[in-house]
Amino acid sequence: MERKMHLIPYQFIAHVEEVTEVPKGVEMIQAPKVWEKTKGKGITIAILDTGCDLTHPDLKDRIIGGRNFTNDDKGNKDVYRDYNGHGTHVAGTMAATQNQRGVVGVAPEANLLIVKVLDKNGSGQYDWIINGIYYAIEQKVDIISMSLGGPEDVSELHEAIQKAVEHNILVVCAAGNEGDGQDATNEFDYPGSYNEVISVGAVNLDRRISDFSNSNNEVDLVAPGETILSTYLNGKFATLSGTSMATPHVSGALALIKFLANQSFERELTVPELYAQLIKRTVPLGHSPKLEGNGIVYLTAVDYLTEIFNTNVKAEVLNN
Repeated sequence: MERKMHLIPYQFIAHVEEVTEVPKGVEMIQAPKVWEKTKGKGITIAILDTGCDLTHPDLKDRIIGGRNFTNDDKGNKDVYRDYNGHGTHVAGTMAATQNQRGVVGVAPEANLLIVKVLDKNGSGQYDWIINGIYYAIEQKVDIISMSLGGPEDVSELHEAIQKAVEHNILVVCAAGNEGDGQDATNEFDYPGSYNEVISVGAVNLDRRISDFSNSNNEVDLVAPGETILSTYLNGKFATLSGTSMATPHVSGALALIKFLANQSFERELTVPELYAQLIKRTVPLGHSPKLEGNGIVYLTAVDYLTEIFNTNVKAEVLNN
């Protein structure tokens, strides 16, 4: 199977030498408000991408291992270094350590398993990606995050994703960047369009749907995906745009949600139950579901609704 899958095209905005901040996208989805309850400790996210800058100060303590399925480094399976930058960037959005320097990820204590399935050019054979999914299943990860895609619906890829879900693994994918403005124009990318995955579209930092974000009836929700600041090669930082950048916001959010929900229910929730917990934490933006799915991820939505409800109940009691 020599067909290729690629990084979903994204826009490189700028290199940044040094920063010390919580990125705006991480703040926008309300992640810091949840950190007093959990930072994702004990939850493992497998990143199927171009590898990672393994010595980056914001990432090195989060990485628990990985494997290379590409031809880079002569196919050495133990070298999963990133020569592209994309994999390092999504890793930082998910889980960059809170260390008073650099950036902070959505789930800054989550574990990262680096599964290199795309080479230095951002291209990969379907076999590499399929094998990467099965490797993540073997490693018993909690979440698989894929900011990659292609136009072909390949049955073996679909079967691998179904197998991951059967093993109670949440699979999060970028919806794609072939969108056409604010109209629902039905662009399908795979694996993002499979019903079993959580398909993520993009909004800008003003919560407006990104012009490039794919629209179709499989989009589940949206997250910040424009001018996203995160970790990059050689210990540096960069600002990128694309549904690739929105996806790790949701993967990181699910690490927080899984910890909180399992703790609250005092058992391991299933994938459909965790999906329901995620959707409870979205806010509609007023667009067609083909553009925004259930809305933007907003981790404190449940707390906000509870507060409003309790305030209204108290007012009714006083008025009676």
